[in-house]
Amino acid sequence: MLAARFRPGSADVVRLGSSYGGWWVPRWVTGRPGLAYCAGAGEDITFDLALLSQGWTVRTFDPTPRAVAHVEATAPASDRFTFDPVGWWASATTLDFFAPANPAYVSHSVNNVHGTSVSFAAAVKPVHQIASEYGDRRVDLIKMDIEGAEHAVISTLVEHGPLPEVLCVEFDQPRPLFRLLATIRLLRGHGYRVIRTEGWNYTFVRRSA
Repeated sequence: MLAARFRPGSADVVRLGSSYGGWWVPRWVTGRPGLAYCAGAGEDITFDLALLSQGWTVRTFDPTPRAVAHVEATAPASDRFTFDPVGWWASATTLDFFAPANPAYVSHSVNNVHGTSVSFAAAVKPVHQIASEYGDRRVDLIKMDIEGAEHAVISTLVEHGPLPEVLCVEFDQPRPLFRLLATIRLLRGHGYRVIRTEGWNYTFVRRSA
């Protein structure tokens, strides 16, 4: 039913990044520089680096200790790339990030989607506050792989901005289907349409894009 109700529209798209960490984006992304916010680095920032190679300015965010170590080891020395070890949420606070059930995985969740007891505490902020702190008046592309926090963050995005032309979201599981449908409806009500899906990874563009 989900596929029938929210079938991706036709679009000229290209996939950037590795088979694990890559995303589908409109092809024009490869021919026009812009500003990208990428939340959820994990141990694969190939998408971030692919945008950087296309002339984009990229700001990457992830408070997870293993992600911080990975970015520090792999990030290029470029004035168009910045890394901020802060999480995304609907408000500025400090939250516990709970470990995945499989210790081989790097991603932690503020919603404790895997029901574990090991956690670390880290600062989180809403995206509009981050943009204000950087002095970014416009963000052209946002990618978020934030382990269940995406619903709260999207609600804040549509209320306070910034609203990017391209929005790439991983909807982490397990989550109730009605929650996913409600978030997609919310985005559609603010001018977004789905142009490509890959598993639970959704790429949206605004109608003006």
